[in-house]
Amino acid sequence: MMNVVIKNLNRRFGKTIALDNVSFEFDKGQIFGFVGPNGAGKTTTLRIMATLDEPDSGDIFLSGKSLTQYPENARERIGFVPDNLPEDTDISVHEFLDFFARAYNLKGQDRISRIEGVEEFTGLTGILDKKINALSKGMKQRVSLARALVHGPDVLLMDEPAAGLDPRARIELRELLKVLSSQGKAILISSHILTELTEICDGVVIIEQGKILETGTIHNVMNRHVPKQAFIIRSLDSNEELRKALMITPGISNVRIAGDEIYAEIEGDDSRGASLLADLINKGFRILEYRRHTQDLEDIFMQITEGKLQ
Repeated sequence: MMNVVIKNLNRRFGKTIALDNVSFEFDKGQIFGFVGPNGAGKTTTLRIMATLDEPDSGDIFLSGKSLTQYPENARERIGFVPDNLPEDTDISVHEFLDFFARAYNLKGQDRISRIEGVEEFTGLTGILDKKINALSKGMKQRVSLARALVHGPDVLLMDEPAAGLDPRARIELRELLKVLSSQGKAILISSHILTELTEICDGVVIIEQGKILETGTIHNVMNRHVPKQAFIIRSLDSNEELRKALMITPGISNVRIAGDEIYAEIEGDDSRGASLLADLINKGFRILEYRRHTQDLEDIFMQITEGKLQ
């Protein structure tokens, strides 16, 4: 099975430690979110993985084969979408993709088929003759993705791909990534839009000041950091009276008023949550809404990072 293993990466820029013993892994068919504050080391890691930079020590393995020892092999198997978009002024979309297909030594009918395939997949067929610099940001992002896919890579690396895109473009990008994952590609996405990553990612890597704080599948990370159930309660009665009642109830913690709602954490299983609702109704509270609060990557990120910069 194809997998990507990042092992003990270290990288310094002068006195600044960009990466401090960074290790994580992800597999074929998985989308992993790579999150952290600005300056945390995300772009440095992605550039090393794309063979655009070298680590001071450590290595990356694709299906057990060293990337640093065999960079040519890595370049054939990795597609990289950087955070800067193409700005070429004198080349069309089709010419741009054809140039990169030739750079990957694709020839003849194989090159033509690959280019046509990525143009259709990324929705570029209607703008192939347009100049790159005349495109919207969303279209440029599609071109950048098509370029990264033209040689048929096993691994896709994306640095802030949704930054600055409008809602429709972000949704369309998300759907494309789901299809690529279903085709078996291993995908690593650096992003600040954490709520969207929760919807599409199988796992997450959280980094701060060059150090990995957390990594694993979304399910495992959530289980490690969300030991209690949390509920949102809305009532026709005074929020302050409801808050006081919850505060003196055994097993209830972190009770707070949030606008016209009450947030509360409960120890125990689903039956304990159901019992609390019954108890509140028996006490005369007129409950309008009672729902479980599901934490996402944004909640976990805020929990375990401190916002420190390099």
